[in-house]
Amino acid sequence: MVAGLEKPTSGSIAIGDSVVNDVTPRDRDIAMVFQNYALYPHMTVYRNLAFGLKERHTPKPEIERRVREASAMLGLDDLLDRRPAQLSGGQRQRVAMGRALVREPKAFLLDEPLSNLDAKLRVQMRAELKRIHQRLGITTIYVTHDQVEAMTLGDRIVVMSNGRVQQIGKPQEVYRRPKNLFVAGFIGSPPMNLLRGRCTDGCIRLGELELPWSGADAPEVAVGLRPEDLRPAGDGGPSLEFVVDVVEPLGNEVVVHGTTPGTAVESGAEDEAEIPLVTEGARAAMTAVFEPADEPSPGVRMRLGVAPERVHIFDLRTREAIGR
Repeated sequence: MVAGLEKPTSGSIAIGDSVVNDVTPRDRDIAMVFQNYALYPHMTVYRNLAFGLKERHTPKPEIERRVREASAMLGLDDLLDRRPAQLSGGQRQRVAMGRALVREPKAFLLDEPLSNLDAKLRVQMRAELKRIHQRLGITTIYVTHDQVEAMTLGDRIVVMSNGRVQQIGKPQEVYRRPKNLFVAGFIGSPPMNLLRGRCTDGCIRLGELELPWSGADAPEVAVGLRPEDLRPAGDGGPSLEFVVDVVEPLGNEVVVHGTTPGTAVESGAEDEAEIPLVTEGARAAMTAVFEPADEPSPGVRMRLGVAPERVHIFDLRTREAIGR
């Protein structure tokens, strides 16, 4: 709809100060980059960058200026005489970005531009994209299923599910205060642990764990605990029983998978999940992130410390956040 390929059923779309609902796609001054590079295989990098400008009858000196500036910005100066078949995946993606840059558009639309790259190249290009955005300051809409890309590149994030907006906010705001269960389970890696609990008589009750609660009574809630907020329990303080199953050392941290007494809650959207039944003696999967010095062994039974101010509470009937 922003590009003009589909019409909105209601409302208006403005680019800058102009409403563009009735403006044709070619006249909206938007540049697009997709996961498929869509480069012309028989053209050199220079000609790929310049082609769109030539079609718009841009003066040759202006084409030269724009191509050279984009080439320098993206590190393509030594590749201008090569064809796409002679380039790596990362180089091809930079050419695709360069073709959008030379347009000097009012807005960029990027649809999964890094999904075809390997992990190392994805990190490099992610930093490059942020550098370009900081330098040019052009409004950019970036579509991705990768939450790391969303968190690191976005000034504001729009989390969507089934075509519906779930939450809009700054990355840290969405991470720290998820609006509903879907956002809570989607943002964060490893994802938030979600267990069925109750909020009654001024307490959050999660099995044997009791934490202070100042909100209204809510007999059906999901208690959310981020893995990075859980630590081996010290002396005193609220804690949960935890049995270690699998340990994943990552160098700077250790991801620990295990189980705890309780019933897990699915983080799907409102129409995708039901309130789970409580089963006597049930155990729920739980993940924690430790410092390397605290790495446990599989099979160890231990206790996880829980900080009350880090606990998220969601109403299971509405699936909306009701407190933290």
